[in-house]
Amino acid sequence: MSDGSAREWHDAQVAYWSGAGGETWLKGAARTEAALAPLGAHAIAAADVRPGERIVDIGCGTGPTTLVLARAVAPDGRVLGCDLSPVLRDEARRRARSAGVTNVRFESGDASTFAFEPGAADLLFSRFGVMFFGDPAAAFRHLRGALKPGGRLVFLVWRPFKENGWAFVPFAAAGPLLPQMPRPSPDEPGPFSFGDPARPRALLTQAGFTDIAIDPIDATVALSRSGLDEAVDSAVELGPLRRLLADVTDDVRARAVDAVRAALAKHLTADGVALPAACWLIRARNPTA
Repeated sequence: MSDGSAREWHDAQVAYWSGAGGETWLKGAARTEAALAPLGAHAIAAADVRPGERIVDIGCGTGPTTLVLARAVAPDGRVLGCDLSPVLRDEARRRARSAGVTNVRFESGDASTFAFEPGAADLLFSRFGVMFFGDPAAAFRHLRGALKPGGRLVFLVWRPFKENGWAFVPFAAAGPLLPQMPRPSPDEPGPFSFGDPARPRALLTQAGFTDIAIDPIDATVALSRSGLDEAVDSAVELGPLRRLLADVTDDVRARAVDAVRAALAKHLTADGVALPAACWLIRARNPTA
């Protein structure tokens, strides 16, 4: 992505998450967080968090992983949750106060340029928050500057779109009814932009990280724990359909949602609707010298 395109993407992301994006995510936060919690637990376990550590949670949203990390490093450790959205930051602060978690703070800002304390963090962590940088090479270089020598980077990203049934199944059902979108280029930011593991490996190497490990995680995302209506709502809110459906007529939206319903009905069980989730768990380290 060119410098100009990267800047345009960045500005659009800031505008979106400062307004409609943050509000929309907040409305569906309880459902989304419940669906993603098991995947986040994999990453937190791999991070090997220790009491007393200092951690940055990148793209923290309303703070579910941030609060888990804060409890793990208590009483002397500290966690900073960073997210583009002031709306989500405010909700994260509210949740921390309500939970009585005091060793955490939340700030809104772009992690690729945020003024982190240099060389202070033991761990940089992210659950699906690093795939949207307009200039990921520069972003990872900047983030490495926030780590202590020997500090750790641990994050989750999605594997290719077609391996993620939670997103692909509803999209494949509704897609033929919606305006065609140009296929993103391999280096274009987006939820599945790190699907080819060679890309994050190259970016992290270029940014100066070492000891890079990329491991697959195969799990499921529960679109509902009960009936079909909840699954349809989740599919429309969680995946790439959300923005596509925002710009169509009511008639097209209704037909698309009906198609999603028919597709998800094939996966309905007594326990609800759960579809495959395919991730990369990526770990790296800041060199000690």
